[in-house]
Order: sequence, then structure tokens, then C-alpha cells
Amino acid sequence: MTSIPADYRGWWRIIDTGTWVSDGLDDLGPALLSLTGVGDRLRMHYLLAYVNARSTKTGVSFAWEGAWEYDQMSGTASVKLGKDGRLKGKIRIKGGDDSTFIAERADPPSYRDKWRRGRW
Repeated sequence: MTSIPADYRGWWRIIDTGTWVSDGLDDLGPALLSLTGVGDRLRMHYLLAYVNARSTKTGVSFAWEGAWEYDQMSGTASVKLGKDGRLKGKIRIKGGDDSTFIAERADPPSYRDKWRRGRW
């Protein structure tokens, strides 16, 4: 397993997407991406997914697999750390859309939060 670089490691709050409307981004709770190297996850709009991240020469890339509402889906993404400390990324849905996104550092969700509507 390739470790995630320290500058990228942790939890990130997705604050904007380029293609998809940002209204509804937090429909399932705060839009989050974890890049810890163990059990990473992604949540935004109606997407809940597990993430398999790896370090690259220019940042971090990851494959993800999960569901949008009840529809199984998967895809890939890549992120780079901007000079402002934010993650700038692109997420792709296999056989579907893609979008850029921006994320800021965030605290990890509490232990009590779960993968359910309104919670992590």
C-alpha cells in the first residue's frame, strides 16, 4: 500500500463542484472525503462510496465504489493541493459524468456518526 502524503492525509470538506450544482451537496450530511489510507470514504449529494487512494507524482488519485441513492456506481478521481491549501480535484463516474471539485480541511466526523441520512 502506498501511503498518502502528509499534506493530503486527513478529512476534507467538499465545498463546491464545477459541473454539478452545489445546492444539495450536503443532502446526506456534510460532503466529505477521507484520505487516510485506511477505510477511506466519500459522501456528496446522494453518493456514499468507499475510496481506495494512492499517492501519485502530482497528488493523490483514487478509485471509488458505492451507490447514488440505490444505484450502484463506481469511478475514479484525482486531487492536487492548491497553493491556498485546498484540494482541487476531478471526479469521474464510470460511464457517466465528471466534475471538478474543491475541498477544504475538516475535522473527522464523530465516532457516533454513521453512514445514514444526515450522518457520516
